[in-house]
Amino acid sequence: MSEQASKQPSQHDHDHDHDHKGEPCYADLNGLECHMEHYHVTETIVREDILSKAKELAELISTSSEVEFYRKAEAQIAGNQHVQGLISAIKKKQKEAVAFESTFKNPDMVKKIEDEIASLQDELDSIPIVTEFQQSQSDINYLLQLVMGVVRDTVSEKIQVEAGKVERTTCSD
Repeated sequence: MSEQASKQPSQHDHDHDHDHKGEPCYADLNGLECHMEHYHVTETIVREDILSKAKELAELISTSSEVEFYRKAEAQIAGNQHVQGLISAIKKKQKEAVAFESTFKNPDMVKKIEDEIASLQDELDSIPIVTEFQQSQSDINYLLQLVMGVVRDTVSEKIQVEAGKVERTTCSD
């Protein structure tokens, strides 16, 4: 729906503009009052206390041991010449593979380069700090998924809806 269309007065039993700008609608519908606030789809309404708690949670996560370990491992990887050399070599080989596949149409060379990439990747993966870094990425992802799951499940329990679905009740649409 366009912004212009969303500002048109409603076409139903009561006569008023539905552009309430967050103000409650007290329309009398068949003898029942509607006390629900109406918002346009383009408006995002987030209470300040919810944002504050989200920021507090983000701060707690960013200072967690998982994130601290990730930062340390990332710094070690960034400062390790051997690791950086392997990463650069892998990127270079990937570009070569693309060139031989798309420009030169040489599947034999592509296979050879892919084997070289796999060998370099195996060497990279055998370095303990790289393994620890990858594990820390996985741990942080798990932590974030866990937090999101707890929020989703708790909200779903409170409003009794299925995860990922919102049941919408309107008074006058």
